[in-house]
Amino acid sequence: MWEQIGAALCLVLVIEGLLPFLFPTRWRTLAESLRTVDDKTIRFVGFASMMLGASLLYLVKSS
Repeated sequence: MWEQIGAALCLVLVIEGLLPFLFPTRWRTLAESLRTVDDKTIRFVGFASMMLGASLLYLVKSS
């Protein structure tokens, strides 16, 4: 189980690193624009992302 969690975290790092690596200027602009977004919106996007990820994981694991 710990091996799978470790592999999943490594994949998250690879995916998270793609945008800054491929498009550093656009990524910087996006990161700077997040300053103007309120906490409620950021929390909602984070929650929606977690729910989407959990749902997709369930679909992948059940097939």
